[in-house]
Amino acid sequence: MSDHGIGSVGMAGLGAMGAPIARHLVGAGRDTMVFDRNRSTVDELVGAGARAAGSTAELGGCDVVLVIVPSDEDVLEVSAAVLAAAEPGSALLICSSVTPETCHRVEAEAGGTGVAVLDAALTGGVRGAENGEVVLLVGGEEAVLDRVRPALVPWTKAVHHLGPLGSGQVGKTVNNLCHWGQITAIVEAMRLGRDLGVEPAKLRRALLDGVAASATLAQLELMRFTWYRKDLANAFRMADGVGQDLPVAHTAREVMEGITVAGVAELFGGPVA
Repeated sequence: MSDHGIGSVGMAGLGAMGAPIARHLVGAGRDTMVFDRNRSTVDELVGAGARAAGSTAELGGCDVVLVIVPSDEDVLEVSAAVLAAAEPGSALLICSSVTPETCHRVEAEAGGTGVAVLDAALTGGVRGAENGEVVLLVGGEEAVLDRVRPALVPWTKAVHHLGPLGSGQVGKTVNNLCHWGQITAIVEAMRLGRDLGVEPAKLRRALLDGVAASATLAQLELMRFTWYRKDLANAFRMADGVGQDLPVAHTAREVMEGITVAGVAELFGGPVA
């Protein structure tokens, strides 16, 4: 093992976020083992220097395992396979967007194995992953986070410990509520400005010099709008658990149905007709 006992990193899930994260790990010289059902992505990473796992269980031999799969059910399935083969002293990081309850179910599964579990939610989107600038929101034991930090350095620009297990998912949900709410408000406002005769591109330049400035306003046409249904569904589930209504989120879910990548590109693409 190398620095702080982290010799190898396993990755389950090589999608839009996982694949670039794996590339950064390999590029940093980190011993990286990968698994995904998409063999072409696995083969590409093996060509770059990663090792291919024959199954998710094989990832259990790594010191740190990052789980970046689509759903709560996928997280539970993959984590169970990894934990069944993992060594005491290793760590499993749930990087998918899931509920805190799912994180606690994984922790219960890990009970008695000596494997530490963190939830480490990813923010920054695909561009953040591609640029090695993910902001990580972490829940779980801070001492475990400190131990696994060397495995996070190649692909993050900031790592925030928010509290006990599940806190990272709470942070991700709060982030998502801000994100989708901003998108819907900005598009609505820009459409109004356009229809009243002012070019959205000029409006944006002006607003970026004032209190309305935000990364969302600056980068809107670079975003994919892919996960709003899942993100908001998770937010509603979590809010129900504490007896909160989310009126803005309900509006955002409805409005996002009419916002597309093509529509936003057109909005900022040229002068008013």
